[in-house]
Amino acid sequence: MGSVAKDILSLSVPERILLVEDIWASIAEVPEEVALTTHQEEELELRLDAYHKNPDAGSPWSAVRERILSRT
Repeated sequence: MGSVAKDILSLSVPERILLVEDIWASIAEVPEEVALTTHQEEELELRLDAYHKNPDAGSPWSAVRERILSRT
């Protein structure tokens, strides 16, 4: 295991979650660099269609995140 992996594992779980969030945010800033498979593109289209048919279904990310974080 590399030293970076060991450093990451030395963090607490909440700290690792924050790290993952930061990494994901940095990826989301450049969506054009994220290659999708055909299956992923089809799935996204299905989900977008479902959203357009019923935009009030589901929960906003802020509510989902709060539920997740309240479990720790």
